[in-house]
This record gives sequence, structure tokens and C-alpha cells, in this order.
Amino acid sequence: MTLPYELRIGLRYTRAKRRNHFISFISLISMLGIALGVTALIVVLSVMNGFQTELRGRILAVVSHVQISGADGEMSGWEAVARDAAKLPEVRGAAPYVQAQGMLSSGASVRGAMVRGIIPREEEKVADFAAHVKDGSLESLQPGAFNIVLGSELARALGVFPGDRVTLIAPQGVVTPAGVAPRLKTFTVSGVFEVGMVEYDSALALIRLEDAQKLYRMEDRVSGVRLKLGDLFDAPRIVRQLADTLAVPAYLSDWTRSHANFFRAVQIEKNMMFIILSLIVAVAAFNLVSTLVMAVTDKQADIAILRTLGAAPRSVMTIFIVQGALIGFIGLGLGVLGGVTLASNIDVVVPFIERLLGTQLFSKEVYYISSLPSELQWRDVLTITAVSFALSLAATLYPSWRAARVNPAEALRYE
Repeated sequence: MTLPYELRIGLRYTRAKRRNHFISFISLISMLGIALGVTALIVVLSVMNGFQTELRGRILAVVSHVQISGADGEMSGWEAVARDAAKLPEVRGAAPYVQAQGMLSSGASVRGAMVRGIIPREEEKVADFAAHVKDGSLESLQPGAFNIVLGSELARALGVFPGDRVTLIAPQGVVTPAGVAPRLKTFTVSGVFEVGMVEYDSALALIRLEDAQKLYRMEDRVSGVRLKLGDLFDAPRIVRQLADTLAVPAYLSDWTRSHANFFRAVQIEKNMMFIILSLIVAVAAFNLVSTLVMAVTDKQADIAILRTLGAAPRSVMTIFIVQGALIGFIGLGLGVLGGVTLASNIDVVVPFIERLLGTQLFSKEVYYISSLPSELQWRDVLTITAVSFALSLAATLYPSWRAARVNPAEALRYE
């Protein structure tokens, strides 16, 4: 099939060796600018996606997808609540917990902590603590053993290691003839975990559920039940369903609500980075305006000849739109190729840069993470491609319109 002559001439202008080398140079700069902007957009958004996924995974290693708490802070008959929740096909696991404030002391060191009583076997169904235990194990939390597993920063602040003893002070006091005395119990450190979130590593302590019930005088009651879902993004919908089906008064929350501000801030930051980096693409795309304006000036005689041969203004306009769109398309293709390649190999590129510069870009003492995560999402790539191509196409409209308005008589007067 024969191509329309507008398309053939536009492609020929793009391939032809220009008499004006400055126009060729500006075209090359426009092309490379678009490629660089698209590459930066894809890489930065992929890193933001990886960062968001990494933090979400670390948070959900400690925080369950859905949490059902007793209306007054305590819940009786947690087994029935767990059975009712398990009737929903989306629920993959349920585990009881006791949660309360406490004070840990070792020698002269004293630290406040959030104490959580768990059953290790059940806890594995709703959280991923076992994968983050650095020393010891959760299985050491046996009834009556009064063992405790501490966050790494909390253990460091107390100066304790597995095998050492710490004293847990409960806020509930004991009335004695001498007055109200705090409830004290000595625990043996049997493990240390590290999830990479200072909020939990420095303030969370795990003990056996039965030991927590004894210490906090809860008898057979618990604070609530934690649930794990097949799809974590179903959590808000599952909470609404459970609110209508549970037979006991309870307070329900999900991971999106407990950390809503954090994840909203990450999403806003991602959107702002997209807007800011899109300006790079916009600047490069609008370099096409100057390229095509100079090309129109350089090709005025050709335009005049085409017009005298019967070419319509719309056809002349199409020729230069094709020329500009092809420059933008090539730059866009190079940018997508470079961005996808770099985002997919960020775990290799960053260590290479660190070795080259002799420094660590992401110190573990400063950042939540010590390596740069990356998660390439093709939806983002398609969005970037569409926006960049639209900007490139828009940049061709004004020069092409000027080309269509060239007067053949004026253009050929001095030829």
C-alpha cells in the first residue's frame, strides 16, 4: 500500500542530511532531552513504588491486615469471633492478642514498651515475625516460661542479649498495707527481632499470651483478634462486612486506617515527583518548537513548490507534524528503553555507583532501608509514554500551522 505523500515527505525531511547543521543539533538535543526526561520519570516512579511496597511489607509484618478489638479494650470468647471472621472467604488466618503498656528495666536502663501477648503458632498465620527474628525464635514463648522477645533497638537501649533477664513493670498496681505497689515480673530475653521500622524495633516486646493474661489480670480474656486477608487491599471492604456480621461489640480497624497518613504522604510524594519530572519532558518536548520553526524557515521554498503543485495547507501542516512527531517518538522510545532497563537493574547500578564513589548512598542509620528498592509497574510506563507523546505532539502544532500559512509568491520571490 502506497503511503500518503504527506507522510513520505515528513519521513524524508527527518532522514535527510540537513544543509543547516544547527537544526540537526537542536533536533538531537530535543530527542535526547525527551529520552532523559522519560528515563528519569520511569526510574523515579519505580523507586517510589519499590519504597512503598518495601515499607508496606515491613509494617504488615507487625500490623495485621484487620484488627478486631474489644469495645472496652477486652474481649471474651475470641474463638467464636475468629470462627465468624473465618467464614469470609477472603480471611486466611486469625490470631488472638493481648496488648498493653509496660515498663522494661535492666540494671540502670529503663524503657517504655508496648507489650503484646501472642501465641506463636497462631501469630504466624497473620504476621511474618518469624522472618525478622535475628536471634532466638518465637517458639521460645511457652506458657509459664515467662520469656520475652524484644525489638532490636529496645534490646540495645536496655543493653540485654538473649539469656539476660529484664523486669516488666505493669501499670496496674497491687494494693498493700503500705500503699499501691506496681506489678513486677522478671522475664528472660529469648529472642531479638528487627523489622526495619524504628517505631516497632524500639518499642515492641512480645510475650506469651497466657503470661500476658496473668500479668495484666485478664483471666481468659484477650484484647482482640488479628486477621490476615488473601488480598491486603480488600481490608476496608472486609471491615465493613464484619461490622455488620459480628455478634459482639467490637472496634474494627485495618492497616490503611492505622497508617493512613503515612501511605497518603507517600502517594502524594509520588504524584508530586511525577508532576515535577514531567516538566523535564515538557521542556525537552517544547525544544521541538524551535527545531520545527527553523525547519519551516529552511524549507520555505519546498513549501511554496508544494503549494503551487496543489498541496492543501492541511497537507503542509501534516508534513511537519509527522517530522516533529517522529523526533519525539524516537526520543520517547530511547527513554522507555533506558528507563525500563535501569529500573529493572537498580540493584546492580546503585552498588556500582557506591563502589565507584567509595561511599554508601543509603545509610542504615539514617534511612528506613539500606538499599534502593525498585518495582517497575507497566501502568506507570504507559502513563508516562502517553503524556510524553502528547506533549511532543502538542509542540509540533504551532510550527506546522506557520508552515501551512506560508505564501508561495513571497517564498519564491528571491529564489
